[in-house]
Parts: sequence; structure tokens; C-alpha cells
Amino acid sequence: MTEKMLQFVKVGMQTPTKRKSKSRIKDFKEIYNKFIHEKAKEQSSRCSQCGVPFCQIHCPLQNNIPDWLKLTAEGRLKDANELVHSTNNMPEICGSICPQDRLCEGNCVIEKSGHGTVTIGSIEKYITNNAWENGWIKPIKVLKERSQSVGIIGAGPSGLTCAEELRKIGYKITIYDRYDRPGGLLIYGIPNFKLEKMAVERRTNLLKESGIKFVQNSEIGKNISLDDLRKRHDAILIATGVYKPREINLPGSNLKNIFSAMEFLTASNKKGLGDKVENFENGILNSENKDVIVIGGGDTGMDCVRTAVRQNAKSVKCLYRRNRENMPGSAREVYNAEEEGVEFIWLSNPKEFIGTKKVSSVLVEKMKLGDPDSSGRQMPVTIPNSEFKIRVDMVIKALGFDPENLPKLFNLPELSISRIGTIKINLKTMETDIPGIFAAGDIVRGASLVVWAIKDGRDVATSIRNYLEQKLNKNEKVA
Repeated sequence: MTEKMLQFVKVGMQTPTKRKSKSRIKDFKEIYNKFIHEKAKEQSSRCSQCGVPFCQIHCPLQNNIPDWLKLTAEGRLKDANELVHSTNNMPEICGSICPQDRLCEGNCVIEKSGHGTVTIGSIEKYITNNAWENGWIKPIKVLKERSQSVGIIGAGPSGLTCAEELRKIGYKITIYDRYDRPGGLLIYGIPNFKLEKMAVERRTNLLKESGIKFVQNSEIGKNISLDDLRKRHDAILIATGVYKPREINLPGSNLKNIFSAMEFLTASNKKGLGDKVENFENGILNSENKDVIVIGGGDTGMDCVRTAVRQNAKSVKCLYRRNRENMPGSAREVYNAEEEGVEFIWLSNPKEFIGTKKVSSVLVEKMKLGDPDSSGRQMPVTIPNSEFKIRVDMVIKALGFDPENLPKLFNLPELSISRIGTIKINLKTMETDIPGIFAAGDIVRGASLVVWAIKDGRDVATSIRNYLEQKLNKNEKVA
């Protein structure tokens, strides 16, 4: 091990090369070039193989990171791929969009000691893409088909993960989704320069080839009732995610050209996928030659500002009520946005949208940080008489997402929800208070990371399997 590993004292940290900002803002292609084989081996060899792997501890999936880094350094890429997939159903997707600076890489031991982190996300992505290229990732071969079936509502990361895990055991799986393509936020919410849509389509096609049935353009409560689903299936999983945009109730909110982040991003992603998008073609959801303001400092906000830049906006500004150090999004994404010409106006908050029929300017007030709130972050406080105006043609609200009213949508008033609208579950079994109906992902925990949705999907698959086996045993005893 000493020859292959612990090379951080000799080899410096290196990420895949990044395309120059002047060229990358002209398209929606991924901004990072791929690791070549020798570089991936070299960077993997920097791992210190520490006794307590903080990278693994701080990964929601508890990925066996030191082990697959060692396998990569040794050139055993097929073994590395099998180990990566043993804990993660979408490793190349996590390698692209996980905030590694806040999770595995940010807690790397050699990073803490000043040697620069192991570039875990890039290596994870390299291992998996290499496996795809070599044909090592194949559809599920079910050894024994089971008679029971599971209906999954939502084709996002949590629903897809649960479907895959249950299909491996032999259950019949049908996924119902309101959109025309599976993938949820992965397909319509995240721009191509962060996550190539090919990577998502490749995964969903693999599940189709594994015998999982997808029913698209199917909205529960409209196209089909939840009662019908319960009659068709032995168990139900609700994995709808959270899509309802958080609103900002200010004077002028009813003016035209003020959009939610998902409205803006979905139009752009659909256009990139080759769809005809009327409101993009007619310029409504197209930021070309417009002065754009994005409100919000999370990763969705960064997706919006960077998308607007690529649509040839005249100017792009991001308003955030706290400072850089308190940004909820990835620091890496903020840096990429700044490289691409986005202007961040820190400690600022919109007070009023001004215009006649459509927004023409935003009245902004300056903020300062006051006492910490319950989360420990300092609360932003308005500075009196600090208002100023910013001219604008388009405002995009990236303020986060809330759950829809599922008891009403599903005509299921007995479905218990929390005060913020998320579904209440038994934390041990992930079952709702309605027998046989489970819930997982953002619809339970609120808007969160894809990696947490994958973990929830894996966990709920175990609970659903236990439920179905108990149900089958009970029925056999009665018979």
C-alpha cells in the first residue's frame, strides 16, 4: 500500500482541467474535461488511507471512498466500479452534482492538514464513466420473479433508486410520473453544463431494460387516482419531490417577467433536449439581451445565473441577503459563476418590484448580519434608508421549494403531513400512517441534496421489502 498510496506528500492536488470561461459560456456543455487514466490513478494515490475516513463518514451514502481510491490507484477499475455501485445507484451523477466541498472532499484528512483534498468527485465520475464505456454496467438480471408489485409515484432520484433496488430482488415495478421524461429535477432542473442529460437518460434506459415500467405524463389525482394504484399494487411509494416554488410577497409581485427558477430552468433544459418550447421561442423565458436579476444564493440560484449567461443575457446579477461565507450553495459554483461574469450583490434584499405591466426595476435594501437564528446562522437585518434601484428586464426567484398539498392532490385527506407540508412517516420503517404507503426523498425531508434522495431510496426499498414479505407470509397462513 505504501508504494501505491500516501502520495500526497509528493503529488499535488489536481482537478480535471476546466474550460476557459470565455469559451464555455458559449454553450451548455460540461465545463470540466475528463480525467485521463493516468491522472485518475495519480490523484487516487494521494489518499492517505486514514484509519478513520472522514470522507466516508460525511457521505450520506457512506461510500467506501478510501477502498475504491486504492483500487483505482492500482488500476483495478472493474473492482472499483463494483465497489462504487455497492453503495450508490448513480455515482457518476453524484460525482457531477454533489457539493463535495461540503461533504467528502471538505472533510478529507489531507485537506485538513494543508495538502489539498483528494478530488473524490472527479474520480468517482471517472470510475463510472469508464465502466459505461467498457460495458461493465448492465441491466438487472432477475433470478426469480416475485408475484408482488410496487407502484412508485415520482421518477426522481429517490423513486428511481428504490425501483432499482426492489427490481434486483424480483418485484414488479411501475413508476408513475407527471412529466414526459423520467429523472425529475435531474432532467429538467439541473443544467447540462453541470449534469449532461445523457447521463440521466442512460440510467433510466438501463432501468427500462431491467423490466421496470414507466408511465409518463401521469399525474396522480388527475390521470389516475391513488385508490386505483392501491388496487393495482401491493405497496406504494410516494417520491414526488418538492416542486412548489417558494414565493416572495412584495409590492409588484404580479408584474410580468418575474419567474420561478423551475419555470426558467425547465424551459432551458427542454430547449436543450430538442423540444419546442413556445415561451422560449417567443422570448418570454429566454434571457437573451436582457438585464437579469436572480434572487437567492443556493445551488438552484447558481444554475439560474449561469444559464442566463449562456443565453447571452446583457447582464446577470445575483441578490443574496447574507454574505459570501453564509451562502447555502456550493462555494465552487459561486466561483464558477463569478468566472463567467455574474455579479454578486451581497447583503442585499429586494423590497419592491417596480413597473407598469412588466417589471422594469427592483428596489433593493442593504442588509447587515445580526444575531444567530435557531440554525446558528446570523440573521440578516435591514439597514434603514439604504434603498437603491437596479434596472431589470427579467427577475428569477430561486428561493427554494415547498411541498404541494398532496392530501388534496391525491384525494387522500388521511395522509398526515407536517406543518410545512412534508409527509409524516414512521422514521424506522418510512411508512406513512396509511398501511402499505411509504414515502421517501424530498417529500419527507424537504428540499435537499440528490445524494440524500438516493440514500432514502435505498432505505425505503429495504422497508418495502420487509413489508411485502410479511404481507405474503400472512396471506399464505390465511390460505
